[in-house]
Amino acid sequence: MEQLVRVQKRNDDGTAQVVHLRQSACSGDCHKCSGCGAAQETLVLTAKNPIGAKPGDLVVIQSGSGPVLAAAAVLYIVPLILFFLGYALGAALWQRGGLVGCVAFLLGVGIAAVYDRYTAKHKKTMYTITGFGKQA
Repeated sequence: MEQLVRVQKRNDDGTAQVVHLRQSACSGDCHKCSGCGAAQETLVLTAKNPIGAKPGDLVVIQSGSGPVLAAAAVLYIVPLILFFLGYALGAALWQRGGLVGCVAFLLGVGIAAVYDRYTAKHKKTMYTITGFGKQA
């Protein structure tokens, strides 16, 4: 995944502090949905700086897609598989396929929540500055 960010500070360890403005997915037409689509979130990230970008430079950062794919698998696939396994086992053993399937699905959602907390604490996404960006 690539993102366009601005360098805020250069660190002595070969990294840089970069700022990314996360835009809302809303079109910004607040009167259509009675909400504020102009919400922005400022993210401050640390990225490897092999190109020596200086504060104020507009740069492209890249992160691996592996952690995103793993999170998507845990969030979407695990609960779905557990639902079908629970349904099959519940129908075969107790004639309660739907109930056991729903309980297994909720177990999958719980696994996804635990995985999310674990990755938030232990696995930090590492970004690398890959080049200088051009402002549109």
